[in-house]
This record gives sequence, structure tokens and C-alpha cells, in this order.
Amino acid sequence: MAVKIRLKRVGAKKQPSYRIVVADSRAPRDGKFIEEIGFYNPLAEPKDIRIDVDKAEQWIKNGAQPTDTVKALIKKYKANAEETENVGE
Repeated sequence: MAVKIRLKRVGAKKQPSYRIVVADSRAPRDGKFIEEIGFYNPLAEPKDIRIDVDKAEQWIKNGAQPTDTVKALIKKYKANAEETENVGE
């Protein structure tokens, strides 16, 4: 079974928000998934990204393939987390 970490669209028409989920690659985009590991709202200012990085890394170690978009979101989330840590010092 090929497992992917990808976005699942939720929200109303023209009001998209996304959940970051681990799903079988054969499942439909908004269909069945294994686990929800995060959330992404592109309309908020600044963009709202929340990801359980530990779970994401565990799934990647176990062979799950993140999509290009999810890979970029994880990278951006980690950079933001490091930036906010350094501001407090």
C-alpha cells in the first residue's frame, strides 16, 4: 500500500482550508484517510499552518511520501517555529 501525506480540502465554496492527512494513494482526495496530522488555512493573514511535525516525521520514516505542497508547508512551518523560538531569546 502506497501511503502519501497530502492535503484534504475542507471549507465552503471559494473559502478553502485544508487538512494535512496521511492517506492511501488510491483513496480520493477528500475521501478516506488514515490520520490527520495538521491544518492549513491559506486565506488567513498570515497564513495559518499547524502541523504535528513529530507525527509527520514518523510517517516519513515509515515510508509515507509527502506531496510537493506538503513538503513545502512542513519546511515553512519548521522555519517559522525556529524563528519564533529565537525571538524570545
